[in-house]
Amino acid sequence: MGGVLRAESLWVETFTGLRMGRFEKLVKVVRERGGNGPGGGRPWCLPLADRVLLVAVYYRTNLTMRQLAPLFGISPATVCRVIQRLRPLLAIEPAPRPVADVERLWIVDGTLVPVRDRKVAASSRNYRFSANVQVIIDADSRLVIASARPVPGNKADAHAWRESDLPAIAAGTTVIADGAYLGTGLIVPHRRRAGRPLLRGQEEDNAEHRRARVEHTFARMKNWKILRDCRQKGDGLHHAVQAVATMHNLAVTG
Repeated sequence: MGGVLRAESLWVETFTGLRMGRFEKLVKVVRERGGNGPGGGRPWCLPLADRVLLVAVYYRTNLTMRQLAPLFGISPATVCRVIQRLRPLLAIEPAPRPVADVERLWIVDGTLVPVRDRKVAASSRNYRFSANVQVIIDADSRLVIASARPVPGNKADAHAWRESDLPAIAAGTTVIADGAYLGTGLIVPHRRRAGRPLLRGQEEDNAEHRRARVEHTFARMKNWKILRDCRQKGDGLHHAVQAVATMHNLAVTG
């Protein structure tokens, strides 16, 4: 059975949203992390670039494995094995440490991702079983710096932040957030008290609170439809968020 999709410019840009040069960087990262190494059993029936394209298309379109199989000319079982093998290798690079004398501003927020696995999800305010994913972005470049492991969607953002490894990653960097992170040590907007209007300086501070940028980043990340309805179990959502963050950063820098 011959496939249709190949790691060529037309298919890559149409199905992944990445320019060919950025996709080639993604393939290089996967290769350097051992994506072409021995996986046990028979050799892969697709070259590495096509396998990376398969995973990227899966995350971008959220097609089922049965739907992806004829597009690449392989069986649904092989599609599953390719995704299971490569998904950890697409994870976002660890955040670089802040450089001395360089002022950096990061923004943190949480987003709800609907997920089928009830072990990592809970009924949340969007009336679906969802997981809360905490993400840090750079305020200037809008690149994703890091994301935490998903927690059940009924957990508050502040609680999810404290339980994650993000506070350690953000140590030494100025991080802003919304009012849901009150009491976490992050910079949050001034709150208006009953009968006590905000001072002019406080209103100006709130106007400079550029939290909307992280919402724009979430909207772009959810162009990868896996983050609108994740059918993966266990660590599948965590790997999906990490891979989408990597591809989002490549798309932004392109």
